[in-house]
Amino acid sequence: MRLYEMFLGPLELSKPWNTNGITGVHGFLKKLWKLFANGVVDTEPAKAELKSLHKSIKKITEDIERFSFNTSVSNFMICVNELTEQKCNKRAILEPLLITLSPYAPHITEELWAQLGHKESIAYASFPAFNESYLVEDNFAYPISFNGKMRFNIELPLTLSVPEIEKIVMEAEQTKKYLEGKTPKKVIIVPKKIVNIVV
Repeated sequence: MRLYEMFLGPLELSKPWNTNGITGVHGFLKKLWKLFANGVVDTEPAKAELKSLHKSIKKITEDIERFSFNTSVSNFMICVNELTEQKCNKRAILEPLLITLSPYAPHITEELWAQLGHKESIAYASFPAFNESYLVEDNFAYPISFNGKMRFNIELPLTLSVPEIEKIVMEAEQTKKYLEGKTPKKVIIVPKKIVNIVV
């Protein structure tokens, strides 16, 4: 109920009371519970998992400061969906997630916190700090176009130079397929944006 009330909309606006919305919040809490259902492990988290967590910590911290609780709840839903897709069961991810969620859903987070082996209440846990380094992108999915028509994507490291990007793209099997043996007149590369091959 607490989470649902926060999800209704901005604090300063009047909201219509509609209990149908509780179903969505309840579904989110069930999804959260499932992340812990098969046991939590102490292995190192993957980069994608760290990105999902720290993206959320950043957003929740900003939302709390401006009392924008409804957008926080939306963000928790996005984060839990991402972690569910990643099949995340890492303590290093799930514990900070619980701490950030605890002001919004104190009862379920307290229960899960205890299940993780903590003797002291989650209310005494330090709020996790946002680490910007986890949000830095290493790769970019370049859209590869032929005469301005996008045909496919190639994910490449952001550290590559323009000549290196061109070499990899021109050697790709998909590029050869679309060129059909023709030599391109020009290859236009805009770093972190697009590759356009003019035939």
